[in-house]
Amino acid sequence: MDNLLSVRNLRTYFHLEEGVARVIDDVSLEVGRGQTTALVGESGCGKTMLALSILNLVPGPGKVVGGQIFFQEKNLLKLSDKEFQTLRGKDIAMVFQEPMSSFNPVLTVGFQIAESLIYHRNLSKEEATEEAINLLKKVEIPEPDLRFHDYPHQLSGGMRQRAMIAMGLSCKPKLLILDEPTTALDVTIQAQVLDLVKKIKEEEKLTIVLITHDLAIVEDLAEKVAIMYAGRIVETGSIKEIFLGCRHPYTGGLLASVPDLAHPREFLKAIRGTVPEPLNKPGGCPFHPRCERRIEPCDKAFPAEIRITETHSVGCYNPVDADLRR
Repeated sequence: MDNLLSVRNLRTYFHLEEGVARVIDDVSLEVGRGQTTALVGESGCGKTMLALSILNLVPGPGKVVGGQIFFQEKNLLKLSDKEFQTLRGKDIAMVFQEPMSSFNPVLTVGFQIAESLIYHRNLSKEEATEEAINLLKKVEIPEPDLRFHDYPHQLSGGMRQRAMIAMGLSCKPKLLILDEPTTALDVTIQAQVLDLVKKIKEEEKLTIVLITHDLAIVEDLAEKVAIMYAGRIVETGSIKEIFLGCRHPYTGGLLASVPDLAHPREFLKAIRGTVPEPLNKPGGCPFHPRCERRIEPCDKAFPAEIRITETHSVGCYNPVDADLRR
């Protein structure tokens, strides 16, 4: 497949007084052009930090300390800060998890969208205003010419999320990163936002990286899934390969925790324990303290990748042979 984004052996560390926190620890990921790739895992697994590493937005004292990030065959880690400023928003855009904290509260929503258009697309103020209103209309915000003048706190949660998507689309990016796009939205608004994302993806031929822990959203939107745990990717595959033939015990645990309407009386199977802190990761495979299938090598070294099919791979010493949902 023609890959728009290739992450190779990426490492992002935080050097703290207590020690070194290995937040992203040797991650490799391929994102196909025109494809939606979902990054899935519990909170604290490093999904958002991976996205921030791609955009060169890692907060201090964090730093990318190794690896390569190729976007359109250009290594992003070799770009200057000025070159990255041009790239962000224009070629790669990100819709953050909480739009209320992403928008500037003292500037109108329309002004903030128009500002990006003026900077990246060299539009005049009048042209940027017209285009911003068109974008608000495109994301199905009612009365966009009036909402253009609203401040973020004057919009509902669903409308703020749509406005963030409009800002992300404003410069026609080649890659759109969506970080938990439906968090804190009620079910009805969540469905509307997801339908909007699908519609825009088809219209704009977008490549999307979707960060989420909601497997229902993954099944609805994505073509490829990367399962992330404790700063590492432990399994990748197509939707069918992951949902019907997962091989990593952690993937199976995530699937087993999803309610099944066909078996409403069955108890959900929880994964015992919690994700380890980056400062205190166990040796070997970081999942082994929680894993029911651990064997002798699991605590010694991270397992080498096993290639199951051309699109399906897993890092596990004792992979499962069938779906763990039953």
